[in-house]
Amino acid sequence: MVLADLGKRITSAVSDLARSNVVDEKVFDGMLKEICSALIEADVNVKLVSNLRKSIKHTVNFKELNPNVNKKRLIQKAVFDELVKLVDPHSEPFKPKKGRSNVIMFVGLQGSGKTTTCTKLARHYQARGFKACLVCADTFRAGAFDQLKQNATKAKIPYYGSYTETDPVKVSREGVEKFKKERFDIIIVDTSGRHQQEKELFAEMVQIQQAVTPDQTIMVLDASIGQAAEAQSKAFKESADFGAIIITKTDGHAAGGGAISAVAATRTPIVFIGTGEHMLDLERFAPQAFVSKLLGMGDMQGLVEHVQSLKLDQKDTMKHIQEGIFTVRDLRDQLGNIMKMGPLSKMAGMIPGLSQMMGDVGDEEGSMKLKRMIYIMDSMTEKELDSDGKCFTDSPTRMTRIAHGSGTSVREVEDVLTQHRMMAGMAKKMGKNMANMQKQGVGMNGPNKQQQLAAMQRRMQSMGGGPGGPGGGNMAEMMKALGGMPGTGGAGGGGNPFAGMDMAKMMQQFGGMMGGGGGMPDLASMMGGMGGMGGMGGTGRGGRGGRR
Repeated sequence: MVLADLGKRITSAVSDLARSNVVDEKVFDGMLKEICSALIEADVNVKLVSNLRKSIKHTVNFKELNPNVNKKRLIQKAVFDELVKLVDPHSEPFKPKKGRSNVIMFVGLQGSGKTTTCTKLARHYQARGFKACLVCADTFRAGAFDQLKQNATKAKIPYYGSYTETDPVKVSREGVEKFKKERFDIIIVDTSGRHQQEKELFAEMVQIQQAVTPDQTIMVLDASIGQAAEAQSKAFKESADFGAIIITKTDGHAAGGGAISAVAATRTPIVFIGTGEHMLDLERFAPQAFVSKLLGMGDMQGLVEHVQSLKLDQKDTMKHIQEGIFTVRDLRDQLGNIMKMGPLSKMAGMIPGLSQMMGDVGDEEGSMKLKRMIYIMDSMTEKELDSDGKCFTDSPTRMTRIAHGSGTSVREVEDVLTQHRMMAGMAKKMGKNMANMQKQGVGMNGPNKQQQLAAMQRRMQSMGGGPGGPGGGNMAEMMKALGGMPGTGGAGGGGNPFAGMDMAKMMQQFGGMMGGGGGMPDLASMMGGMGGMGGMGGTGRGGRGGRR
């Protein structure tokens, strides 16, 4: 993930300071040096890093500090605030309105991902009730119209382009006029990639802009652009005067600091970041949430919004939980919902402290463990799926049959049933809690939803969410204190950081999570259980035996 190494180094530097017995200028300077080195190595502009260093030193002036001030807390807050300033130009981006035509024009370098991002943005607005469409004004690159046509067809978005017309100005003007007559709310114009040395193409870009008079011009920046970002973005700003930036390919391993430098150089806000190849892999950018995830402090509001946007069907599970019941089928449905949420690393980044605990556990390894759990439950009969799991205790031969049918081991089947027992026990407690919450009118659907999310974020940070959290504790230590899951010691997990985590207890303390957005899956608990599946280290895919 882009900037992941940067986040780890900054978090490590601040954590080292927090663990120091005495915080003096020498320790403070050592932390600053490490943070600045990390930023420069991540391709952040040297001038920006220098300004950040000066700002932090100005905020934390040891000579003027009150003796009673908590120096560690002050330094942590100063680092967090300055990192937010680095990506927040404090200028509001354009907000489209329904009932009128909002023209959005895309510009950027070749290969930055403009065409794919155009479709992602159109789909994003379409999902929010806007009537969106696409215009292909890229007549320079071979296959550009075919690519846009394929993406638009897949996303069911109307499009306009031409195989024969070579004048991009004419194509863009005709396309925009056509969709304006048809009363589309969002008209996105895709243009050719170009760089500052191509003066003719830059002049063409200005002509397109004059022809379609966009309400917003967006520059698409590849996260791997590096130090060239500042010069290129300034050249585009002078010619096209873009009002927003979208950073793409943030799921790669590039340093990513160059794109941040472009924000500061042009004083232009980032509106979205591309997190993958699929149409849903586009996240709205929020400076504080971005830095919070970068430092391992999570983004609870983003997690809730993401789960709500998926519109997961949880009616049966929620009904069972309210009744204090949790069947094996409910566990199967929860695992399926987690698979729909996207890469585990993305979800872990939204839960405070969990991204650090994942360590080097890859998405493929985590996904394979989830799949193997699903294979096991797919090999059960309808009666077994709808049971409370006691039938397996009464008749252990069922586990042998399921292991053979799913291509897994008996130990793995036992671990899945252990996970189910833990979740069933929690469901009984949550059923009582939800009944009490409904009586009191408490939940995540009330008018004070934002305050509840903020309070939840603070509670999670105080439990060890990262350097900005009031508690400043260590999440892994908290998990150790809570105790491991019964029967899943994780010894066979090959050092998996999930092993031994009782995430269910942690989620129980956070409260209210199951009440939001039609019911949020107990994600952390599921992840914790997944890590404890000691016998699931194998990478070979077992056969999905039929139900018997």
